[in-house]
Amino acid sequence: MPDDTLLRLAPRVGASLPSWREVVAYLRDSGRPTAIDVLRSARATGRPVLQPRCGVGGHEEMLALLRHLDTAAAPGMLSVTIDSHTRLGHFVTAARELRTDPGRLNGYPLVAHGWARGRELTESVRVPLEVRHGSPDARELFASALAAGISSFEGGGIGYNLPYSKDVPLAESLSAWQRVDAVTAALAAEGVVLERELFGTLTAVLVPPSVSLACTLLEAVLATEQGVRSVSIAYPQGGEIHQDVAALRAITLLCERYLPQDTEVFPVLHVFMGVFPRDRAAADALVFHGALTGRLGGATKVITKTRDEAWGIPSAEANALGLITSAVATSPLLDFIRLDEARIAEETAWILTEVAELVEPLLAARDRVAAVCAAFASGALDVPFSASRNARAAVLPARDPGGAIRYLSPGGLPFSASTLRRNRELLADRAGRGDVTDVTGVVADINHFADAIPVRTPEVSQR
Repeated sequence: MPDDTLLRLAPRVGASLPSWREVVAYLRDSGRPTAIDVLRSARATGRPVLQPRCGVGGHEEMLALLRHLDTAAAPGMLSVTIDSHTRLGHFVTAARELRTDPGRLNGYPLVAHGWARGRELTESVRVPLEVRHGSPDARELFASALAAGISSFEGGGIGYNLPYSKDVPLAESLSAWQRVDAVTAALAAEGVVLERELFGTLTAVLVPPSVSLACTLLEAVLATEQGVRSVSIAYPQGGEIHQDVAALRAITLLCERYLPQDTEVFPVLHVFMGVFPRDRAAADALVFHGALTGRLGGATKVITKTRDEAWGIPSAEANALGLITSAVATSPLLDFIRLDEARIAEETAWILTEVAELVEPLLAARDRVAAVCAAFASGALDVPFSASRNARAAVLPARDPGGAIRYLSPGGLPFSASTLRRNRELLADRAGRGDVTDVTGVVADINHFADAIPVRTPEVSQR
């Protein structure tokens, strides 16, 4: 690759970055473990890497947060969560907020802080870092993260557009992420293998497994077309453990079926991203349940949550406690737990069928980017409760009596008659919780865990 590769990738910030040769050498020769190193080790041991979400605006505050989590809870990886202004490319606004009141930022403005400060973050802890953000066009942020020595970068053209942006054209975001993936592949040719995690959580609101997996699988296919051969496929915990374990196990099967055979795949679980209980004890139980689900489903990495989710941005102490709770849930202490394997196998088979019905018509197209864009425009692909004009948001999910997420209304998704019949049958006994014209039951499903235990006062809940 030419020495001005980063400038070509990120013209707005590239002139301030080190050369391609220097960045490659820093990433390759630092002697620190990379995200891929940690993931491969976790796969070998059968114990998932635990990683919290964390990000604050000030540099010293971010350093302190990372160091606290590194020493207090021994995570396998740490996050640098990016602020909303930087996610959308509003670098000047982020820099202004950083100067006036960094506490108003909801994450770390890496571009405004600059790559040299980013390296201070990288070098401050014993574990690798991952950039988490939500950018439909992440080229400038990606270049800054590379220069900072960060070895994991989350996102894709679907999952980091439709849930977060109102009117960014899908073709533009897919094209921008193709550039990111092309540089990722070029780094691998230089001996630097990045973790590219694809964000299947989407809106985090009642996301059916097949929608999540179809979107991440399509992003993975487009990434491998650019030469990427190592991907993390992330799935959001829905809450019914058999369905979640089936979805996690389906990741490997789907990638074996649709990706090049030499692709390295890491399943990832995001602990429940929906409405959390306000009761701290109930929240702790949900954190534990999520990590255990990841362990039983064979996740290589679990993104943890905290008891403070319903109350605002978690404190460093709550984040550390969430990691410790998750470590107990994934420890050998619970290896005796067994699930109904026949039920999981049936669920896995149906997930594979639903994903195939969604993606195979698109994978047969000569221009897959155009096919994906057309599918979202027509409703043949869709994201429930999407913020974007580029998705119909016509799919209405609901929980069956056991808590698994099904399709109450499939919108324009091209499911077969047998798939539609199965979803209708599974939702037939919803005990009057509403149909597609009455969203009361769907709202109750969204608050499935928040309403599980009556709210007590925060003081009592913390005892």
